[in-house]
Amino acid sequence: MGEGMAERVQYERFGGPEVLEVVQVETPTAPEGGVVVAVKAAGVNPIDGKIRSALRSSGPITGPRGLGSDAAGVIVEVGEGASGWEAGDEVVVRGAHGAYATHLTASTDQLVRKPAGVTWEQAAAIGVPVSTAYQALRSLGVEGGMTLLIHGGSGSVGRAAIQFAVRDGATVVVTASEGNHDALLALGAVPVAYGPGVVDRLRLAAPQGYDRVLDAIGTDEALDASFELVEDRSHIGTIVMGARAAELGILAWAGGNPVPLTPQEQAWRDEAYPVVLDLIDRGEFTVEIARTFPLSQAADAQRLVESGHPGGKVVLLP
Repeated sequence: MGEGMAERVQYERFGGPEVLEVVQVETPTAPEGGVVVAVKAAGVNPIDGKIRSALRSSGPITGPRGLGSDAAGVIVEVGEGASGWEAGDEVVVRGAHGAYATHLTASTDQLVRKPAGVTWEQAAAIGVPVSTAYQALRSLGVEGGMTLLIHGGSGSVGRAAIQFAVRDGATVVVTASEGNHDALLALGAVPVAYGPGVVDRLRLAAPQGYDRVLDAIGTDEALDASFELVEDRSHIGTIVMGARAAELGILAWAGGNPVPLTPQEQAWRDEAYPVVLDLIDRGEFTVEIARTFPLSQAADAQRLVESGHPGGKVVLLP
């Protein structure tokens, strides 16, 4: 990489992971009221692949596009008016633009301080999945004494939601493949296998019944089970079936949902960052890192995420 140059992953057409390329670009300069962050780790999320493949609408491509919204790194330049921050500060970037890069710019309201006890991989892994889980549970009104069913409990959103709900005093039952059951038990959930007979198994797992459902997998089996177990559909929320939410009468956040987050929902997502960083720093919250990849292997990282079985969070290390 030449002097004064940075690297970033970009694409110029929609398609599979093969459309991604790593290019050299001029190292950005700090904008007024913002900073430049040298990226130490970037989270790879399912939404990244959906945007790249046009499964999630993002408008026509008119030039090279970066990718990724979750990043953690070190501030290397501070722009005029960016008070409260200085070069050398370790930060998490919330809602980054083009996180798959060695350097990116961010406004100060996107920055959250990274505690010393949180690794770069953990810091980059929390963004989309943890903030989504935190907000979804609050939107559903999950509280102590309730029984929560999570479909797709072994994914990054599911694992975060388990930990938040258990901390709040809820009983948590999750559907997941059997290979993940031990890990989910360790987080405090009661795991139940997918497949024929799942409703009967779910009833045995919680004879008291279910108060709320969070769908993080979006299968017909998950939806059918939810409707059979919870009568009030306003107590069912999905993060992956948003396009059908209005038709089904359930709550939805993203997942093709045309309704944007409310100000309160966005506030909950923002609130999740300092909350969970503090919990990780104190050893009270677990973030499972499935695998790390160098920036040059961003396509392989997305392929693993799109397989649906990464076994935790996938992170790029520029």
